[in-house]
Amino acid sequence: MSPPANPQQTPQVVPFPDAGSSPKLKLLDRVRHVIRARHYSRRTEQAYVHWIRRYIVFHRKTHPSEMGAAEISTFLTWLAVERHISASTQNQALSALLFLYKDVLGIEVGRLDEVPRARLPIRVPVVLSRDEVSSVLKQLTGKIWIIVVILYGAGLRIQDCLGVRVKDIDFDRHQIVVRRGKGQKDVRTMLPVAVRDRLRVHLEEVQRQHERDLARGVGRAVLPFALDRKYPNASTDWAWQFVFPAARICRDPRWGPPSRFHLHESVIQKEVAEAVRRAGLTKRVSPHVFRSVSTWYPPFKDRLISTAIRLVHGSCVGVCGRRGRLGCEPALGAVADQRARSPTGHTGRLA
Repeated sequence: MSPPANPQQTPQVVPFPDAGSSPKLKLLDRVRHVIRARHYSRRTEQAYVHWIRRYIVFHRKTHPSEMGAAEISTFLTWLAVERHISASTQNQALSALLFLYKDVLGIEVGRLDEVPRARLPIRVPVVLSRDEVSSVLKQLTGKIWIIVVILYGAGLRIQDCLGVRVKDIDFDRHQIVVRRGKGQKDVRTMLPVAVRDRLRVHLEEVQRQHERDLARGVGRAVLPFALDRKYPNASTDWAWQFVFPAARICRDPRWGPPSRFHLHESVIQKEVAEAVRRAGLTKRVSPHVFRSVSTWYPPFKDRLISTAIRLVHGSCVGVCGRRGRLGCEPALGAVADQRARSPTGHTGRLA
């Protein structure tokens, strides 16, 4: 009689899907697959699917393979004339349709001379004075105040700030690392001095919440790409948790088991809008305004900031090695003052 098989030694075989047996994808599902294969952002996927769906419905659900440049031109003209959309929105719709034909269907739509591409206007940005910024910050409390101060002091985009994880905050080097920012680039920027103490207290509260989630079996964070398979325990590790987690557990099956995602940007937008109203400002202020408020930055500011931090830390390695971790603070302060100086004389943005 043969000995019983040991279930622990039985290899788990994952069968590969049979291409012949898989059902044919619908058009919008094909669009999503192509976008995800190219690692486009989630917002790009949502926008492209939206405009492709509206394009099909506008032409009475005619399949795009049966249409071409004339139908694209008719749709875009209708959007501009009848729906009064902006130039940037019109160009976004055109880009979505060109992506559909070229990258999804593999069809040449012909000459695009009749397809209008709107000319983007040059607009004056909304700028707040330091007193106005102070009046808005006085109306904010808790984690919302911390987020807005980071936007203001570090110059982060709201999505980059909300996507920061615990491991990306370096209190010793006074920096924040943004992973997969705009253009899928990692960027290092400075951690504002005014927010450090409150951020430490906030992280202690978040860690206690994470421990309670672990006890309930839901202390998991969504990991990018396939890191959850490469590092099975990383999703429950404290270092991978979001600095600004959401109040509710995400149970969307697209993200796997129940997990805690980061705050939605609409929460910050509503709180900032309410704070601006209570402060008595008449300007239209969004969280993005704090990113470049009261300072005139060149278009390559992100690269300039990252290069400045590398130069500061590279030149202070010896000093930090002899004098401790605070040896880089004077140099970081000089870079912060240089970054905060504007043509109008405003300085001390990070103070």
